[in-house]
Amino acid sequence: HAALSRRYVLCEVVSEDPRCRQCIEDRTLGLAVRDAIARVHGDYGLACCSISFTVKYVNAYTGTVLLRCRKDSYRLLCSALPFVRYLESRAQRYPCFLNTLHVGGTIRTCQKFLIQYNRTQLLRLLQNCTNEEERQCIQKSLLSCSLTEEQSQSGDEEEDDGTE
Repeated sequence: HAALSRRYVLCEVVSEDPRCRQCIEDRTLGLAVRDAIARVHGDYGLACCSISFTVKYVNAYTGTVLLRCRKDSYRLLCSALPFVRYLESRAQRYPCFLNTLHVGGTIRTCQKFLIQYNRTQLLRLLQNCTNEEERQCIQKSLLSCSLTEEQSQSGDEEEDDGTE
């Protein structure tokens, strides 16, 4: 089972340009990440990372991205992520960067982290509310931060063996 050991890297796409959201998609992100790995680690690094690399989940609305790679190459991947400077779509480049939020052994640990992270962000917003309408809207969002139980269909949920 150790041969299937994987890491899931949870990131957020941060951009000043609102048009950047439209090119947050699997293919665009995959190309941008592979390009950064090649620039930072060369052909060898790219080959190591490409073996099991995939973009597992993308939410263009929130800018949340989940990347999967082999456990033995996640450090190469993570060290290249700060070098993603833009996403390219239809010959347009949109400046952005990837903020790594969490690295987990399963998709589920990343989901749990994301819920906690979103809750923290919402609490920060709640403290800065200027009126009651904003406050009620954010409190409603806070209450909806939960993980619904779903059985994984894809078999991607190998349990983390806890070793590095």
